[in-house]
Amino acid sequence: MDEGDERSSLDENRLTAARLAKVVDLRDAGVEPYPYRFERDALAADLHERHRDLGSGAETGERVVVAGRLMALRDMGSLAFGVLADASGRIQLFVDEAALGEGYATFVALDVGDWIGAEGEVITTRRGELSVRIDGFTLLAKGLRPLPEKWHGLKDVEQRHRQRYVDLIVNDSAREIATKRIAIVESLRRSLAERGFVAAETPMLHTLPTGALASPFETHHGALGIDMYLRIAIELHLKRLVVGGLEKVYEIGRVFRNEGVSTTHNPEFTMLEVYQALADYTDMIDLTEAIVVEAAMTVAGSTEVEYKGEKLSLAAPWSRIDYFASVSEATDVDWDPEMDIEIARTAAAAAGVEVDEAWGVGKLAAEVFEKLVEPTLWNPTIVLNFPKEISPLAREHRSRPGVVERFEVIVAGTELANAFSELNDPVEQRRRFEAQAEARSAGDVEAHLMDEDYLRALEYGMPPTGGMGMGVDRLVMFLTGEESVREVILFPHLRPES
Repeated sequence: MDEGDERSSLDENRLTAARLAKVVDLRDAGVEPYPYRFERDALAADLHERHRDLGSGAETGERVVVAGRLMALRDMGSLAFGVLADASGRIQLFVDEAALGEGYATFVALDVGDWIGAEGEVITTRRGELSVRIDGFTLLAKGLRPLPEKWHGLKDVEQRHRQRYVDLIVNDSAREIATKRIAIVESLRRSLAERGFVAAETPMLHTLPTGALASPFETHHGALGIDMYLRIAIELHLKRLVVGGLEKVYEIGRVFRNEGVSTTHNPEFTMLEVYQALADYTDMIDLTEAIVVEAAMTVAGSTEVEYKGEKLSLAAPWSRIDYFASVSEATDVDWDPEMDIEIARTAAAAAGVEVDEAWGVGKLAAEVFEKLVEPTLWNPTIVLNFPKEISPLAREHRSRPGVVERFEVIVAGTELANAFSELNDPVEQRRRFEAQAEARSAGDVEAHLMDEDYLRALEYGMPPTGGMGMGVDRLVMFLTGEESVREVILFPHLRPES
């Protein structure tokens, strides 16, 4: 839609046409409805904090300049009241015609949704409401579209997600989630910095979609003339940094997977990946527990939160279960990495799994685990010692054949984190990649690709390393009580508007 079409659509709407007419009238009167800047010296929250003990009908003598969006306006003749919202909260504007003079009529002609700046004295009304008694104001931006009706707000879920800017304006809960998400990410960064980790930035465009088992988004680099992929994981580049000498490194960044959309999946999501030299997966257990607990204390003030109407305890230490033991318990069959494949297929089919003949015991166990065990785990549970077959980047268990030193953290039936003792033997890593290549040729489109440059990095020597990846969006869901990932992502992916 070009500028002329947009203007035409605004003109055709009775409410927006009236606001456009006000813009014209203001400019005819020499007033610019969209000035370049404004100097503010006070925020609503700071005023409430400074004057929280002020009695009714008090005058402070303190003059302030505030600015924000006008969220309510009530004209009582020679007296008006407005509600001004800034990033910190809300403050009442007390508008007296005697103090504002000729500007009073201009003020009450404002529309809810306009941005204004105002100056005056901090007072309390006779009812004890902290206010700014204004004697001057400036229109900072004329809102041409009316906000949703006060009492019903913006309720349509898809419209809220599609027009998040309106959602943030009118729904306090949306702003609370957004600010909590910011606090959670800051807590993660602070927790890691306090433990000596440094933040890195690695590429989002990869020549190979490696580091995880997932379907990538494909694109094309015109100047280089090559196909590229949006990253499906951060892992292999961070481990290259460990090889290079950054012994404690992490990244919080976007990851992209061309897969299904659900309440717990968005094709673009945020991951924390962290790697520590001279550590193993037991160290990652301690780190994961600690940073989640610290994030919970930051935003909730407790390790006890509510999710899906039930109490969720994040207090450490978390429960620990063994992967194969849990599958055995769920099926009444003794599962083992070296069990007979036909017995595994029969047990998996009995559990309701659609068996693929190309799958080995490890993959079959994984399908059964996801179907029968994972949904039953509520409080954070550390599931230890995964099948080697589905863990091409993890180190073999030091005492158990067929499994690797890997764990996942399951919360409320959903994976929150995944961690390994990282495989650092380049010869074994090549063998694992080759096995994945065979799986891909047999039809597994998500099998890991051969990454020769990563193997070359390992050949220079990577020390013993523990690594962990955590879904930040899911952590925010648990700590805010939100059941849909779309509520904790500011701009979730939606089908285009028709």
